[in-house]
This record gives sequence, C-alpha cells and structure tokens, in this order.
Amino acid sequence: MTLLTIATTQMPCTWDLPSNLDRAERLVREAAAKGAQVILLQELFATPYFCIEQSHKHLALAEEFQASHLLKRFAALARELGVVLPLSWFERAGNACFNSLAVADADGRLLGVYRKTHIPNAIGYQEKEYFSPGDTGFQAWDTAFGRIGVGICWDQWFPETARCLALMGAEILLFPTAIGSEPGCETLDSRDHWQMTMRGHAAANLLPVVAANRVGREVATTAPSLQMSFYGSSFICDHKGKLLAEADRDSTGVLVQRLDLGAMREERLSWGIYRDRRPEMYGALLSQDGRHLHARWNTGGV
Repeated sequence: MTLLTIATTQMPCTWDLPSNLDRAERLVREAAAKGAQVILLQELFATPYFCIEQSHKHLALAEEFQASHLLKRFAALARELGVVLPLSWFERAGNACFNSLAVADADGRLLGVYRKTHIPNAIGYQEKEYFSPGDTGFQAWDTAFGRIGVGICWDQWFPETARCLALMGAEILLFPTAIGSEPGCETLDSRDHWQMTMRGHAAANLLPVVAANRVGREVATTAPSLQMSFYGSSFICDHKGKLLAEADRDSTGVLVQRLDLGAMREERLSWGIYRDRRPEMYGALLSQDGRHLHARWNTGGV
C-alpha cells in the first residue's frame, strides 16, 4: 500500500457505557465518510478511565476475547465500512486481566491481540491494580491498508517500543492513549512533553505516528476529590516528526490525513538508519542496571 488515509479521534467517556460505544461508532463513521482507511480510537474507549482509583468492582468491566461485545460490534463495523480499526479494550483471560488491543481488518477479521507491555503506577494512573504486564510481545499486523504497529499509552514513552515495531516492519505507529492532569502534581502539564516524545519516535525511526487521547473531566467513584482532566491534543505527524494535524484540548472530533507511505519508505532507505544499526553493541538494553550481562561477571560486578 503506497497511499494511506489515516484518522485519529478523541471523545469524553462517562458511566453511561452504551453511550460511549455509540459515540465511538459515530466518530468511526464520520472518519470513514471523510475517506479514512485506518481509524484510531483512544485507549479503553468503552468506559471512563477507571484506573484513576483502586476499586475491585471495576474488574467486572473486563471481557474475554472470544466473548467481547465491544470487539464483535466494532469488527462488524469495520467490515461494513471497509476500514481497519485498532480496538483497545479491557481483557479478561482466565484469572488475569490485561490492557489489550485487537485489530479488526477491513473484512471484519480480528487479526490478533496485543497486551500492553508497560504498566504504569502513579496517583491517578493505578493500572497495576487491574492489569498484568503484557505477555504477547510487541505486535505488527499486515492489514488491507498496510502494516501497522501499535503501542498503548505508557508504551509510547519508551523508545524501545517504537524501534521494535519499526524493526518488525511497521509502516505507521499508532498509540491509543488516556492522559491528562496529574493528581499527584497539579502544576504539571505533560501535553507538550507527551507529543514531543512520540514525534521523536517518528523522527528516529522515519515512521509516521498517530495518537488518540480522550477529553473531559473524570471523577473517581470512591473518592470524588480525586479528579482528572484529559487534555485531548490527538495528533498525526509525518515520518520526520512534523505535526500534520492536531486536535484541541477539549473537543470531540476526528482528524484525517493522507500519507504517502511509499515515499516515506524510500526516505528510510536513503537514511540508512536500519542498515547501520549495531545490535551486538546494545547489550545494555537487556539489563535493568545498564551493564552488559557478560561484563557483569568479567569485571567482578555484582
């Protein structure tokens, strides 16, 4: 696939759960009507961001892959519209739960599951209460409109995520997200840092990047004083990190952009960044403390 029309979206979510799915479907239909072939919805779009608090009652929201009403509904929508939909959902698998994503291809087939690799734990982002660390490894999928690589929210802060997906042949990186204010640090606004990190992934890997975030204020069900305001700012950037389209902080909406993946592929080849890699020199990445595993013993390190 050489030319791709990509869309990203953003919307608020409430505890009126059917309305969340209806709103997401309207955005998908709007994007498809504008010519979008791959349409990105935000992280955990079926519910409020329940990880704002620790409450076991939210575990009831999880759905198994084969039985998920969300996946069945949006896979059917992908088939009807002839579009590709990466679908973020709360997955139950036996006694474990994961923050997961499945890709519905343009014929409605679900191509597989990615389980979020990096699980955050901070005030307002209590994901370790609900999600086990992903065990699928990073995933890139061949779709009707090109090969896509997907990370989920906190994954987007790690350069290893983007590089692994690039090495797996992804032609575009997609990041569904839920991020906003920091209840543990009310003066922090991470919006620009958030965008710049992903734009850096684009430039370093010569791949376009698309992010979808939510908007609106959400309140914890167990402690109303715990609140978060999500800052939207969903965006599409090109393979050099240049912003092509950007949403505001508050509005529900759709962004659509045409990308020439073939031309971007040629530029990747001309730069030689994959040709000149030295994987044998990157052993420090395989340790937590930054030391090469073989050197730990050769130098008497502990």
